[in-house]
Amino acid sequence: MDTGWSLKHLHRLIVSSETYRQSSRLTELGKSVDPENRLLSRGPRFRADAEIVKDIALTASGLLSRRIGGPPTHPPAPALLFKRPVSFSEKPWPTSTGEGRYRRGLYAFQYISAPYPVFETFDARNGATACVERSRSNTPLQALTTLKEELFMDASRALARRIASTDAGDDDQLEHAYRLCLSRPPLPEERALLEELLSRTRSQLAAGAGIRPRVTVGRTDDLGFNSVEDPVHVHDLHATILHLLGFDHTKLTYRFQGGDFRLTDASGNVVPQLLA
Repeated sequence: MDTGWSLKHLHRLIVSSETYRQSSRLTELGKSVDPENRLLSRGPRFRADAEIVKDIALTASGLLSRRIGGPPTHPPAPALLFKRPVSFSEKPWPTSTGEGRYRRGLYAFQYISAPYPVFETFDARNGATACVERSRSNTPLQALTTLKEELFMDASRALARRIASTDAGDDDQLEHAYRLCLSRPPLPEERALLEELLSRTRSQLAAGAGIRPRVTVGRTDDLGFNSVEDPVHVHDLHATILHLLGFDHTKLTYRFQGGDFRLTDASGNVVPQLLA
């Protein structure tokens, strides 16, 4: 009332409060006094919505289009999803190119009977029924999507290219990539694990992964990549960044060579052991 019922003032008060800005780390005190977070003793821990998961990857890579408004876009999707018998009838899906390929998830076109598969994987509803609250699952298919889906591959290549273009050593490049993906610097234990992953990947590629000199990395049409003199470095950084983009931000895990590596547990403590 003192501010004339100003919503702007209310929003500013909320987002600048200590409660809103506190960490989601679960402390021993919080675990004993407020285990269910009813007293708001810590920040919430949940996975971003489907559209935001895609936008985070595109933003970190520098590919996200900032254009506002306009017609819907058609991000890359398997053609068989829009043909019989997967779909009730054949539907057109003209994959967007150029800037339209990398617009916000908000602008992705969707059919009710054939929803965009990336969004469906991350629990977006198909629009056939009303949705009061989305479910939040954590499945291996989501991790596979961030490692193999076409837009995530584009984003990881672009981010690798963005990091590799800087005149810095491995440590600084990994920290830069980590900050872009997670908005914080890596802990010493996390940095060590990523350095090990980068070193192992580099050794495997150098030992005979079929990388040819002056190979072209990425899509020259959409990303503007050129041939590079040191392709192994770009590829091993690309492989490392794929894992960064595929992090589960609530448990900070990544998958490598068939094994799940957990960087932190639910309390935020680093656990470098290989999970069974």
